[in-house]
Amino acid sequence: MSDLSKRSYRAGLLLLFLVLLAAMPFYSPVYKLILMTRIFMYIILAVSWTMFSAPTGKISLATAAFFGAGVYASAILGFKLPVLAIVMVGGVVSFCLALLVGFLTLRLKGIYFVMFTFGLVEILLHFILWWEVTITGTTGRVVPPVSNREVFYILLVILLVLSFLSYFIRQSRYGLALQSIGDSEEAAAHTGIDVTRMKIIVFALSAFFMGAAGAIMATRWTYIDPRIAFNPTLSFLPVLMAIFGGMSALYGPIIGAAIFTYLEEFLITRFPYHYMLIFGIIMVFSILYMPDGLVGVFNKMWRYIREKRHAHT
Repeated sequence: MSDLSKRSYRAGLLLLFLVLLAAMPFYSPVYKLILMTRIFMYIILAVSWTMFSAPTGKISLATAAFFGAGVYASAILGFKLPVLAIVMVGGVVSFCLALLVGFLTLRLKGIYFVMFTFGLVEILLHFILWWEVTITGTTGRVVPPVSNREVFYILLVILLVLSFLSYFIRQSRYGLALQSIGDSEEAAAHTGIDVTRMKIIVFALSAFFMGAAGAIMATRWTYIDPRIAFNPTLSFLPVLMAIFGGMSALYGPIIGAAIFTYLEEFLITRFPYHYMLIFGIIMVFSILYMPDGLVGVFNKMWRYIREKRHAHT
């Protein structure tokens, strides 16, 4: 089979999969639709995190901060703007927040950047909690609900746009520049790359999709408060999902997030008091025996199959 035929075959399979996925709200029960929206949410967070952290080598734990900013944009504007406008505002708010954070912190190296990004989540959580209690006199906010079908399609569109953008960056000279930054910032700077500007732009782009996902997911919960919006778990789970799936290919974080989300739903219902322990064991096993994630396992299996085929010919 020629390369053109292979590409056409893969494109056809992808198109068929997307058509079946888009038709899901018409043939699936409600609980499966709700589970799928949760899977979409985690895939968006994992792919967004990977878009910045995988090539640059900088570990960001600010996912919950950008997601929470989108959630609060939805809570504040939910009764004033249409849902699509709110999703865009949530993304833009997170984008601007990431620009500011990136400008202040992306010159930091090593553990300092990791500590600051996680500290940002705590700062926003406690600041908004103080603001709600002291200034507005509230303990939470009501978000106008949106139908499950509408949430599903909006998350699907966000995911598709994010996937195409991530693929474009990986295949472009910007992706090559980011990869060189991850290999050696000093060497990249000597070749003429504006290291700080490149990192800030990609950091802010990834935050946009996190905020957009937060804005639409807030309509699923209908009631939010700072602890729900800025849940620190949302900073760690996408990282674990991306590592489990493997970050060397775009489909790695997608597969990792889908498996982990389904596994989380299963374990919470079966082992509500032990599911985090089981998660931890899975991650330790993955880091020790699957350092490249599921992508690495698939690649090794594919190489083994090809070698076997060549040996028999």
